[in-house]
Amino acid sequence: MNPNAFDWSIVLVSIAICFVPALLLIRKGGSSTTEFFTSGRSAPWWLIGTSMVATTFSTDTPNLVTNFVRTGGVASNWQWWAFLLTGMMTVFFYARLWRRSGVLTDLEFYELRYSGRAASLVRGFRAVYLGLIFNCFIIATVNLAAAKIASVVLGWPMGKTLLICALFNVAFAATSGLWGVLVVDFIQFGIAMSGAFAAAYFAVKQPIVGGLSGLVHQVPAHTLALVPDFSDWGLTLSIFIIPLTIQWWSVWYPGSEPGGGSYIAQRMLAARSERDAFAGTLLFNVAHYALRSWPWIIVALASIIVFPDLQSIKTAFPNVDPALVGHDMAYPAMLKFLPHGFLGLMIAGMLAAYVSTIVTHLNWGSSYLVHDCYRRFIRPGRDERHYVTVGRLSTLVLMIIGGFLTFALDTAQEAFQLLLSIGAGTGLLYLLRWFWWRVNAWCEIAAMVSSFVVSLGFFIAAKEGADISASMSLLGTVAVTTVVWLVTAWLAPATEHDTLLAFYKKVRPAGPGWRRLREEAGVEPALDSMPLAFLGWTLGCLMVYGALFGTGSLLYGRRGPGLFWSAVFVLSAIWLLRLIPRLWSSAPES
Repeated sequence: MNPNAFDWSIVLVSIAICFVPALLLIRKGGSSTTEFFTSGRSAPWWLIGTSMVATTFSTDTPNLVTNFVRTGGVASNWQWWAFLLTGMMTVFFYARLWRRSGVLTDLEFYELRYSGRAASLVRGFRAVYLGLIFNCFIIATVNLAAAKIASVVLGWPMGKTLLICALFNVAFAATSGLWGVLVVDFIQFGIAMSGAFAAAYFAVKQPIVGGLSGLVHQVPAHTLALVPDFSDWGLTLSIFIIPLTIQWWSVWYPGSEPGGGSYIAQRMLAARSERDAFAGTLLFNVAHYALRSWPWIIVALASIIVFPDLQSIKTAFPNVDPALVGHDMAYPAMLKFLPHGFLGLMIAGMLAAYVSTIVTHLNWGSSYLVHDCYRRFIRPGRDERHYVTVGRLSTLVLMIIGGFLTFALDTAQEAFQLLLSIGAGTGLLYLLRWFWWRVNAWCEIAAMVSSFVVSLGFFIAAKEGADISASMSLLGTVAVTTVVWLVTAWLAPATEHDTLLAFYKKVRPAGPGWRRLREEAGVEPALDSMPLAFLGWTLGCLMVYGALFGTGSLLYGRRGPGLFWSAVFVLSAIWLLRLIPRLWSSAPES
């Protein structure tokens, strides 16, 4: 592809539009760690919600969706669609609790909720593990997707792509902190979505595709299906049944954590009120699933017609490194059909998606390393500007490490998959620790250790030739880890009574798990109704799935299912809008 001067002018204008707010917010963002990492706890709901969506809209996401569709059909997207259940649970049960806790990072929660050396151990270990090791692998994955796109669209080698992108990311992340990240995310999300819709429009306009009707008639019906073919039990189990029944509540992954966490928690903690945390997280889940999915899926379906196999991609792009060619590269390959101007918009959109994801991971990882490790254990008691400076330096270090890991990603891919499986089985713990006083720091340690040991055992056994599928490994790890931490909850020393009492007085979680402490605390319970929260969770899921499947059915030209799902969306939305005011005025529990 050959972008012209007009394309590059669009890219440069978009960069300027994004970078100017970051420059204007340098002084405000650098005044304290509260400003640098949580925007002074004064961000409005629409800003934090859009920032969450922009962060999860990275360069690897459309590539991943394309890979799902080309190898397993549209229904393969249930592997991430199922996480809507997690997201909506965060909205209705946890968003207000996070904001009420008042912590600077979600890892600070450990020493608010638990007591003793075990609490400090969990906080310090996860600060390094998540902020440095896990985070850098994620950065490297996003870098690899950016390198693939740049290789196809611009003909750039990986080194050139990483160097240029690193300069942008460090400049954004190290200048204005989270304030700059939030504002840049808001602008970049608009640019990225415009590019995604343009890519989908011109993909179906190709004569070989023949518009939406031609696409639907040429692509096999099983590929278009919104749910998998249940005659293929193995595929249905791995991409549909397990995600909907086990995976969504049991697996920890940044952006889809049971109970919220990582940069999602960071945004909720940055909200100016509990209502803003609630509304922003709701906006995120609606846009994340209902708005973003179909532009990517349409391009992926069109790519099946244009590039039916990997050889056709290699033939169309002979100068691309063959090692980079996979089904995920079909998405950037489809961008060759964009006319000038729109090509510039798409380059700007992909750059925006990339930068918004990376700068969040740099700021989020830096918050862990500085606040939960450096200030807590290495250099306590220094002034705020010192910690902000260390935070800025740590963003540079994270980007450098992530850049070098990108070159080794082919050899580190199995290790990365192992890192993802290590958190399996811990999800239920993260859900219940807010609502059951018996959960203690030793539960967290037991869950992390058992999950690591069991997943590593499955990994080694598979390497030695054992017939162990990813589904078997997940189910086995979840079962063992859950039993281990539940037993630990009853046998290990409980959290100190004074810590539990202080936690309840500050956060005031609802439900029967805190009944005894609620009676002892002598404070008014929060106006949180568990039955209304369950109803809101159900309606929220129905609303988003209605919008998602209604849009897909109408795009396929299937009017009956389209109208049905559209009705589900409208009715759920109306009921939810009437319910939300009651969530803030429900009677206290007795």
